[in-house]
Amino acid sequence: MSDDRRIAFEHMVTERLELHAVSMADLAPLFMINNDPATWVHAPEGRHTTADRTRVWIERAAARWRTDGLSYWSVRLRDDGSTIGVGGVQRHPDGSWNLYYRFAPAHWGKGFATELSRAAVDAAGTVDPDVPVVAWILDENVASRKVAERLGFKNYGEQLDTNDGVMRLAYADRPLGV
Repeated sequence: MSDDRRIAFEHMVTERLELHAVSMADLAPLFMINNDPATWVHAPEGRHTTADRTRVWIERAAARWRTDGLSYWSVRLRDDGSTIGVGGVQRHPDGSWNLYYRFAPAHWGKGFATELSRAAVDAAGTVDPDVPVVAWILDENVASRKVAERLGFKNYGEQLDTNDGVMRLAYADRPLGV
């Protein structure tokens, strides 16, 4: 992928959101989101209890922009520029695109996850159109299942997420080769 094409995806605008490639400038707001226990109700062990953990996470996500051509965006509201979440796609160990997002609880239920996810799926389809986009979702995470369904993803059943060895539902935009 050319640098110009990658750079085109580092900043995107949707109807209500500005998406910026994550950077250290996002440390404070992303630590607040990742430190909130409510955002980790389905996977409490993932909670960021120190800003250093968020710093390392941002460094890894920023590096993926260079290696994969896509990664996570800091999600900001267009009307006031406030950071409300993070998300996008990264390469999964199986080669697919892994769809991910996390929003501050005050912004849940407003369609932002779907809006961000549509932008991520479109970008992944441009960068590598032959590769499926997968949302690995714990069965009890009804809200994320609804987002995947609104995207038109199909539930391919419970499968082993090779990223962390946890069984999850694999929702995807096309049949999986797993």
